[in-house]
Amino acid sequence: MAQPVDPDRPPENTAAERAPERHRPAREKQRGPVTLRGAQAVEGSTTDQRLLDSRGPSDWVHTDPWRVLRIQSEFVEGFGLLSELPRAVSVFGSARLRPDTPEYAIAERLGAALARAGFAVITGGGPGLMEAVNKGCCEAGGLSVGLGIELPFEQRINDWVDVGLNFRYFFARKTMFVKYAQAFVVLPGGFGTMDELFEALTLVQTGKVTSFPVVLLGTGYWHGLVDWLRETMLAEGAINAIDLELLQLTDDVDEVVRIIVEANAQRHDRN
Repeated sequence: MAQPVDPDRPPENTAAERAPERHRPAREKQRGPVTLRGAQAVEGSTTDQRLLDSRGPSDWVHTDPWRVLRIQSEFVEGFGLLSELPRAVSVFGSARLRPDTPEYAIAERLGAALARAGFAVITGGGPGLMEAVNKGCCEAGGLSVGLGIELPFEQRINDWVDVGLNFRYFFARKTMFVKYAQAFVVLPGGFGTMDELFEALTLVQTGKVTSFPVVLLGTGYWHGLVDWLRETMLAEGAINAIDLELLQLTDDVDEVVRIIVEANAQRHDRN
């Protein structure tokens, strides 16, 4: 029976829109939920091998009280994979915007500029603007990371990710975006992008992370939100004026990189 079409499913890229074959990494390995491509495709044990070598019971995977071990494993996989990343920037944006949009071109330029400034990029690993950032970084010689999520519709890690990891749980994935990044850059996007944006703002506002710039790239898209924060949220006393300074808004990719580099230098000076 044919599956119903999901109207919210992001459009699939055509073969012509995908990365040219000559640019795709020649080597790829799957290590459990981890995808390793190019020079990252090193040998390593598999999840099955680790499970069988331990000689432990396996029926726990079917029992809800033991779900905590599955959650724990996502943190262990994430910490193990990302702990040796160079300095990095997490970038968020829509999965639905296609390669022929201006936003895609800007996202690609951003990925390249961050790579040239010495930063790895971390995205959600999907299509759209996430793919554009990974592509720009990869072509500029940087390390391109994608943290995917299990969704009701199929969504694979895009072809421009060097190191990819798929998560079942959003909260484990969101921890990795913050823990291993020096900044957030937020491109136009939907509910998922807004979720990551306000999570970051809350963490900075409450002092859970410090010296952590949050940059909105695309004034035409974001100014309405910023105006609402000022004219409604601030006016009603729900936030303080200083909280608005947690956000920086620009259309300039070079300005984004400058903000991040300066914040990174200040962090090192304090340490």
